[in-house]
Parts: sequence; C-alpha cells; structure tokens
Amino acid sequence: KQRLHPDVVAVLEAKTASGAPAMETLPVDEARKLAFEGHQAVQAQPQLVARVDNLRIPGPDCDIPIRVYTPDCRTPLAAVVYYHGGGWVVCDLDTHEVLCRALANRAHAVVIAVDYRLAPENRFPAAVIDAYAALCWTAEHADRLHIDPRRMVVAGDSAGGNLSAVVSMMARDNNGPQIALQVLVYPVTNLAALDTPSYREFATDYNLTAAQMEWFRRNYLRRPEDALDPRASPLLAPDLKGLPPALVITAECDPLRDEG
Repeated sequence: KQRLHPDVVAVLEAKTASGAPAMETLPVDEARKLAFEGHQAVQAQPQLVARVDNLRIPGPDCDIPIRVYTPDCRTPLAAVVYYHGGGWVVCDLDTHEVLCRALANRAHAVVIAVDYRLAPENRFPAAVIDAYAALCWTAEHADRLHIDPRRMVVAGDSAGGNLSAVVSMMARDNNGPQIALQVLVYPVTNLAALDTPSYREFATDYNLTAAQMEWFRRNYLRRPEDALDPRASPLLAPDLKGLPPALVITAECDPLRDEG
C-alpha cells in the first residue's frame, strides 16, 4: 500500500478496524445499509446549492425518482445527468448527495441525479432502461430545467460510469438525445471477464474487491450470457464510432483500472 495517499491508507485501516463484514457475505438490505454508513463516514459537509427538487418522472416500466440540483448561476446552464455507483445493487440518491451538490457548484451545471432501479429486485436491463429514460426526459424538459440541451453531459462512477457509456451508445443508435460529453469515473466496462491484471493485483485490501465485483455481477445479470451484451459490457460493443467525447478517470490501485 506504499503507493496510496496516507489519507486513503487511514480510511482503509479504519474500515478494517471496524470489523464490518464483507459486503458480499450479507443479505442485500444489510449490504445497502453498510454502503450508506460507509459513505456517511467519509463524506464532507454538503454544500449549499440554490435549489434542490425531488421529482418522479415517467419511465417505460415505472416512475423514476430523480433529484435536481440547481446552482446559483445564470441560465441556461449545462446539464449533468448523473448515475451513482454501487454495483447496480447498493447506493442511491442520498449516498451521492454530497458529490452531486459539489458538482453542481463547481461545474456551474444543473445536476440531475437518477435513482434507477436496483438489482436483484430489478435485474439487467432495468437500470439501463431507467438511465436512458431519464436522459430523454432531461432533454425534453430543457426549458423547465433551465438548461441548454446542446450542453448535456452524462456522468457516473463505477456502475454509474457503465450506465453513462451505455446510454451514450443508445443515444447514438436512437438519434438522440445529443450528448456533449461522457464522464466515466472508474467505470465498469466488461462484466464478461473479471480477470485483468489489475483485478489480480488488487483483488483484496483496496476497498473494492474482486469478490465484491463477482457478487455485484451475480446480482445484476439475469443469466451469465448477459455479460456479453454491450448494454452490460460496453467494452464489447462492436463499434464505438460516433460517440461523444469521453473523460475517463481511473484509479491506480483498483480492480477496475485496466478496463477503464
């Protein structure tokens, strides 16, 4: 762990000292509670933003909760449609509240956080369907949100990075909405093979583990062959032409590094 920042080492040591069980050994409800408590333990104070609106928007299968963060800036603003991480199984709007508030202020953008359906109650492709529906709704309601539809960004971390890449391909293939940028933060891009060198090197002891990723995959997919679907593994897409520019952020000591 000599490559890690001392603050990160302290967080990992505190996690070990807490004696908390491994997430993949828990029932899903308890795993979600553990994830929430873990985020709360390391988060900064939430920043003030000019306005926060909790909405429910229509999706093809059900209503989708979203949370809209509007900063104190002149309009029309850029928009960031944000998909939270958590392996498609844990986390929600509340775990990523601090991040979305800071992003709205720092980017001078309206952030639309999407509470897509989680697995295993709603397996693949439910999260994909919700993610794309929220993107379409945002574009269709640009005036209501005071955003510039030509400056729409999709962004997310881990599983959310996966969804951002997938909806970018869907928008290309369905002739919209227009996406100006995709921001993929240590994205999951290939569920078909959890065996890259970074998976082997950082399988344990660096927060996200290989066993945890296997648990996420098992809960998310309906059947193993779903991993070959580009909507689950965008790295396997046959054609990546015509996609919006991408900012891809990877972490050095992370099982997901190489696929990012």
